[in-house]
Amino acid sequence: MSNHYPDRRFVIFNTSELSTIDFNQVFETSADTVRKSLDELKTFVKFDLPSPSSITALTTKSQEYDYDEMLVILATPEWTDPNPQP
Repeated sequence: MSNHYPDRRFVIFNTSELSTIDFNQVFETSADTVRKSLDELKTFVKFDLPSPSSITALTTKSQEYDYDEMLVILATPEWTDPNPQP
């Protein structure tokens, strides 16, 4: 586990639930500024423990990931285009 952010967690969920996120509880600023998967069906937010209420209420959320685990996920073809356009 990363020592950079010991209490930081990330949760992936369907973009259809973005409107339920209280952006005062997470580090992202709005639904317009979150990173989305390449197919735009998933997104994620980051927060410090304990999990905020708007996160625990999500119905499509993944498990909680730490910083290092999330970096690995974001490097996959689901999140990063393996053939970016020049």
